[in-house]
Order: sequence, then C-alpha cells, then structure tokens
Amino acid sequence: MSSGEFARVSGLSRKALRLYDELGLLTPARVDPQSGYRFYAPAQLEQARLVAWLRRLGMPLAAIRSMSTLSPTLAARALADYWDQVEAENAARRELASFLIGYLSGKDTAMSHAAEEELTIRYAVRSDIGLVRADNEDAAYAGSRLLAIADGLGGHAAGEVASAAVIEALRPLDTQVPSGELLNALAHAVQRAEGTLREMVAADPSLSGMGTTVTALLRSGSRIGLVHVGDTRVYLVRDGEVFQITRDHTVVQSLLDEGKITEGEVSSHPQRFLLLQALDGQHDYEPDLQFHDARSGDRYLLSSDGLHATVAADAIARVLVEVADPDQAAADLIKLAMDGGAPDNVTCIVADIVPAG
Repeated sequence: MSSGEFARVSGLSRKALRLYDELGLLTPARVDPQSGYRFYAPAQLEQARLVAWLRRLGMPLAAIRSMSTLSPTLAARALADYWDQVEAENAARRELASFLIGYLSGKDTAMSHAAEEELTIRYAVRSDIGLVRADNEDAAYAGSRLLAIADGLGGHAAGEVASAAVIEALRPLDTQVPSGELLNALAHAVQRAEGTLREMVAADPSLSGMGTTVTALLRSGSRIGLVHVGDTRVYLVRDGEVFQITRDHTVVQSLLDEGKITEGEVSSHPQRFLLLQALDGQHDYEPDLQFHDARSGDRYLLSSDGLHATVAADAIARVLVEVADPDQAAADLIKLAMDGGAPDNVTCIVADIVPAG
C-alpha cells in the first residue's frame, strides 16, 4: 500500500507516518530507492491503529515506543500504569477546577479553622555534600506548612548563594496562608527571589552565571500548593503507589516527551545535565504551579537531582513505601546516593501528612 492509501485506511496523516517512521514506531515495509516513496503492508494496519489510539489517549511517543517492544501482556500492564497516572493527574486538576469555580462564583470554599488544623506535617530533612563536590550548593527548609528545596547550579559562580536566596524568599510563607492564595503566594515568592538574584548580579558582576532550581510545597489545611522550576523533584506516595508529580525542566525530559530518546537512554545522554529553566536573575520563566489535595497517610519526597540522578526510581520507591519513619527514610535515601558514588550534593525532605496532635 502506498503511504497515501495507508494513511487513509489507518486514519493517520502522512506527516504522522513520517514521524513514526523516524521514531521507529512504524517502519515502512519497503522504501523505493529511487523515489524515496514509502510502502506499507496491510498487516501493519493493526500497529498503526494502536499507535493512533494511544495518541488519542495522550500517551507520549516515548512511552508508545517503549510499549511497542513489549509482549501484549506487559503492554497491557504498562498501559494500565499509564492510565492510573493520568487519572491521578486528572483528579488533581478536577479538584483545582472545583475550587476555582467556587472561588470565582463567590462561594465560600474556605475551610473552618478547626478543619484547617485537622492535618499537619511530620517531616525530616537530610543533606550531604556527596563524594565529589567541594561545596554543598543545595539548600532546604521544612516547617509545619512549608517544604522547600533548592539546588544551586553546580559548576557556576555562587550556586550556594542563589539557592540560599530563594529559600530565604520562601521562608516567610511558613505561616497561615488562605487556601485560595497558595499559588499566588508561591509565585510571588519566586518572583521576589528572581528579583533578588538580579539585584545581586547587578551589584556584583562576579556573581553572573549563578542560578538555582527550586521546588516547594505550601499547605493550608488539606490544600497543598506546589511551585517548581528546574530538576528538583516532588514525589507523592499514596495508597502504596509512588508518583512523580513534577516534570523536569531539562533537555533530556524534552527529548523524552518528544519521543526522540527512551527512558533507558536518559542516564547516559550527553545533555542529561542541561537545564531549560532555572532562577538566574536573567531570564523570566513561568514556574509550574499546581494544586493538590492532601490526605492523611500521604507521603511527599522533595529531592535534589543528586538523589534521583544517582539512585534508581524503584529503589527510591521501595524506601518511601517500606520505611515508616521519615528521618530513617531520609537517611536511607542519602545512603543509597552515597553507595551510588554521590557525584553531586544530595538533599531530601521526607514529609508525612498526619492527623494533627
């Protein structure tokens, strides 16, 4: 079948067929050596339709490519795992939409003071310089309402100054903030930090090039606001399942989303350390902002990339699920990074949502 005929029958555009050929998702049965025209076998229609269906579900091309190498049983399991993650993300968006509808319509969606105090955070913070770096450029803060972690850009001037500055800008938020103002408060704090870095560079040009990533959670009752820039991360443990709820602002994550590399290629990619966004006092990036609904029994992990770039995801998940005490869990995670060579500073905050009192 010609590419045009195959496109009509499969429901895919010819542009999509070219892309899927480049990614190895749907390779033509034959390519004419003279004209370059692509021809497909009728037997490939099932694979083409499967790719089209998965794209309609919103599955990234990289995930589809990984699934295409699995047996039907394992592919079904991978699809189920993907859909569980989609539903978790949709639930968070649904909660945010419900809150905003009530807020915009003038309804009182705020909780009573008693309800606000029904939950609290039990947390532990651990940080280590690692086995290679001469300085610790990570900074962290943990309190009853605010959890924050920042990773100064390694190899740049004054990374530890930048990470400390953003933590200081966030620290005043560790107080009673109305749930409707969580995201605004976080966004404004990050803007203040960016302004502080800009002023510091203007006053001392030797600081030019410094920067930091930042990820923070701010709680009001059972509402949690999240702000994120860079490749520090937040993981959520709920009902024994572990979810990464931030997306890295990195070159490799972008390539992975576009299907140009696989998960297995990330750890060895030559650009794996390149950031697309960071606070540096020179660029105005829009931070990622999210709402989440906290439940008693939830566990959050905030980590610098010294942890998740060194320790395998399943090993991190095992500690988070199996080690009940937050301080012991944080200590075990640091040890895993050290056992892996700890080429970077490593910092983590393990925080459990528990009933107040």
